[in-house]
Amino acid sequence: MAKIDVYNMDGTVNGQIELSDAVFGIEPNEAVMHQVVKSQLANLRQGTSKTKGRSEVRGGGRKPYRQKGTGRARQGSIRAAQWVGGGIIFGPVPRSYRQAVPKKLRRLALKSALSQKLLEGNVIVLDKLELDEIKTKKFVAVLKNLKIDAAKALVVTDESNTNVERSARNLINVQTARVNTLNVLNILKYDKFVVTKAAVEQIEEVYAS
Repeated sequence: MAKIDVYNMDGTVNGQIELSDAVFGIEPNEAVMHQVVKSQLANLRQGTSKTKGRSEVRGGGRKPYRQKGTGRARQGSIRAAQWVGGGIIFGPVPRSYRQAVPKKLRRLALKSALSQKLLEGNVIVLDKLELDEIKTKKFVAVLKNLKIDAAKALVVTDESNTNVERSARNLINVQTARVNTLNVLNILKYDKFVVTKAAVEQIEEVYAS
């Protein structure tokens, strides 16, 4: 098992923690991570884009001019696709972009992402993360103490923490998450993975088996 330091909110080392090899010590599978991230991005798409086809645009019920004798190409409607204001051929219609990924693959991808962060030395474990009030300045002070205030960071807590979540929501480079909302896209998107000791225990409890 890998051992890493546990920090206080003031940036001092408070001890060490052993991380489970079953979660943080596997060989990262890039292909699976790519597949899961791709499915997450696809599932975020609304799929509501729509254009009108020839049968949906208004007008064009009358033949614009006679079939023969004008010297021009024959036309049946001014709402055909080649006319300005005409219908769109094969345009987008509402659809679902959802991609289903098996549960075992999702779990493997998440463990691969966590292991990748540990290999890069970007996992930071906090003894606890508590703020007595909603104050962005105090949250930034914690990041400065950890020397990651200039980095993009994902901060993970074991349960809902209103003061922390609201203090961090105005920071463009910081995203908060709970263990039950953890996903591969966010882990890979942010440079630093900041997690509380209690959250680590929950992650290992859920994903070590």
